[in-house]
Amino acid sequence: MTTSPLPPVSVTATGASPAGTRLAVADDLLGLLRTTTTEPRPDEQLEALTLAVAADLPVLLWGEPGIGKTAALTQLAASLGLPLTTVIASVHEPSDFAGLPVVGDDPEVRGVPMAPPQWAVELVRAGRGLLFLDELSTATPAVQAALLRVVLERRVGALRLPAGVRIVAAANPRASAADGWELSPPLANRFVHLHWVHEPDVVVRGLGGVWPRATLPRLAPERLPEAVAFARRAVCGFLEVRPTLIHRLPGTEARRGGAWPSPRSWEAALTLLAFGTAAAVSREVLALLVRGAVGDGPGLELLAHLDRMDLPDPESLLADPAAADLPERGDLRQAALEAVVAAVGARPERQRWEAAWAVLVRALETGAPDLLVAPATTLATLRRDDWEVPRAVERLTEVIGLARRADRSVERATAPRPGRVAGAGAGR
Repeated sequence: MTTSPLPPVSVTATGASPAGTRLAVADDLLGLLRTTTTEPRPDEQLEALTLAVAADLPVLLWGEPGIGKTAALTQLAASLGLPLTTVIASVHEPSDFAGLPVVGDDPEVRGVPMAPPQWAVELVRAGRGLLFLDELSTATPAVQAALLRVVLERRVGALRLPAGVRIVAAANPRASAADGWELSPPLANRFVHLHWVHEPDVVVRGLGGVWPRATLPRLAPERLPEAVAFARRAVCGFLEVRPTLIHRLPGTEARRGGAWPSPRSWEAALTLLAFGTAAAVSREVLALLVRGAVGDGPGLELLAHLDRMDLPDPESLLADPAAADLPERGDLRQAALEAVVAAVGARPERQRWEAAWAVLVRALETGAPDLLVAPATTLATLRRDDWEVPRAVERLTEVIGLARRADRSVERATAPRPGRVAGAGAGR
């Protein structure tokens, strides 16, 4: 058996082979492709993620594979100036998070310490960083159990992570995860769950080299006490009305692996509400955060409660109808008018009844008239026999009458005609 000698390698004048030169040019091309910039751009899910990270709450990003979760975390860490430590949860053993036992010279007296892994030691040495736990839904139940102390107590073995370390995880839905598991309820309840989706325009502009920039929210120092007071009043007031939502474990395994209400998650919602108020975030961002903490149903109920908190005091409206400042949104405006009528019904007096009509006139001057039909009809039924009809009613009569006739016209137009089968004549 003989072997053929290797062909000679030609070397350029600089000592580099032609193949090496070609690879260097390829590296230059790759460098150009990987060079991107960022720009300030409205992005609700990125703003929600950044606010939750600022609030020092563990965040779990749910999304299909390839949706850009890892890229978003890399860009977030770079923009915040935090070193990124990525740990693939599914390829680790429970001891990698709980710590490896190290037997010393005198274990009966000194005990057996749990040695932390290298990544945890490096985070402590840096004093700050972004710990990214990837592929959480493919980690076995034993690994998920070991992660409980990491996420909640910030402990890895005998080592405590410094306060400057933030935790973000990512997971794929079980249907699209390789050998996926549902998250255990104790672990799921420790996260703020954000569902990561791709925005076509963001992807297109990002592939063109410009991605949205993640920036920490601007918290107004003068608003901090007010924000905390508002958040406590909102959450506590809501749970007083809906005590059954303080703790409600979902009935299905899949829903237990997401956001659901518990005292722990309500505390997270309160924190997010305070941060969102201090940062003056949009309603959409606040909705993502609150629903991600306590679930869709309880979160939407809390948001509706916040709307009711913003309604003007009906007694203030009755005291000065001419200066009544009514909400712009139609549903909130109608709720405010109905609250005024309810206040008169609770304490019916002639002056209060006449003031309520004046509030309705104010609403007519500043908004849509169709919202007045229901409260005006109810207010009319509260009249006592010895109460004269105020002149303000005359301004409302024509408008309300037109609105009623319009409603009846719509009903007649949509009602099936006698002797005609619905859909008859189609195709003529």
